[in-house]
Amino acid sequence: MINENDITYSYQIKQSTFCKYVLTTPNKEILLNFPQMLELRRKINDLTAFNVLNEIINTDNFVLLFIADKQHLIFLEIPQLLRLKEEISLFFQNPAVVLA
Repeated sequence: MINENDITYSYQIKQSTFCKYVLTTPNKEILLNFPQMLELRRKINDLTAFNVLNEIINTDNFVLLFIADKQHLIFLEIPQLLRLKEEISLFFQNPAVVLA
């Protein structure tokens, strides 16, 4: 069973340098460039569309997602998927200042 605190802090996105980002997962940190971030956002938005999300819930209750040009595979249960969608949305709405 997933604890709410685990979901809250399990996936975070931070900007490391100009057009370079770090996705922190429970198991590792994944470096992403800007096109990879856009592709991740597109995939997450596709997976969280109502019909697709409903199908996921009715079948497997999880997704396996390749990211960073298929270099990394992440396992996301429904709460983690929704949390990652929220994290990505917030990241694109309120980009952080780069501390170089």
